[in-house]
Amino acid sequence: MNAPYDLETDRPAQLGLIALQADETIEQDMRQLLPHHVEYMVSRVPSGASVTPETLADMAAHLTEAARLLPRGADLSCVAYGCTSGAAEIGAERIRDLIHAGIATPSVTDPVTALTAVCRSLGVTRLGLLSPYIASVSDRLRAVLAASGIEVVSFTSFNEPVEERVVRIASQSVIAAAQDLGRDAQVDALFLSCTNLRTLRAIPVIEAARGIPVLSSNLVLAWHMTQLAGETLAPDLPFRLAIQDATLAASSR
Repeated sequence: MNAPYDLETDRPAQLGLIALQADETIEQDMRQLLPHHVEYMVSRVPSGASVTPETLADMAAHLTEAARLLPRGADLSCVAYGCTSGAAEIGAERIRDLIHAGIATPSVTDPVTALTAVCRSLGVTRLGLLSPYIASVSDRLRAVLAASGIEVVSFTSFNEPVEERVVRIASQSVIAAAQDLGRDAQVDALFLSCTNLRTLRAIPVIEAARGIPVLSSNLVLAWHMTQLAGETLAPDLPFRLAIQDATLAASSR
């Protein structure tokens, strides 16, 4: 005997995330940053054990298939590619095309696109950058930001190429590295790059000490995803950050 059933017509906001195979941090951060009523679905893209321009560029070949693995029946307001250095290497326009080839969604974003939108909203043009990665990876990110009108005037790095070590970098090391970053360069904000770097506990400590906005890859990505979906960051975050008052300008959507 077949039981009758009804289909629900009201859906919560739904978001898609393409995370790196090696990333152990971004999903946990998103659970804190996204509002509880928003559903987010995660796919994975193969990524190298070491982070180099070559391994980052290689991910482009798998982005469309990763997008296809997101649920077909979901109504995704936005799909995000969760890799800062990969976004800088592949390029935002190509990422949009590759994801749209795999799934229908009105908006696609990535951490570099999100950072640019946040900086525009906050009026940030001079940035202090903390990266975990080697120079060739960080240099590409700096060049892409410069092309968007954001000057990296102070820079430091852990110079770590191995992804599974990046996720183990302690919050205290992040805090220590950021304490003096850009103090003599009149930076408008600090950016802690990498979705796999564990920054959420460090951000409020640094922001309180420095008195300027402190941004991270996962923070700006969550902000941009929610803005594109007509939502906001989780209202019950256990810290108060400058980014929570930022609103996406209509011209940057």
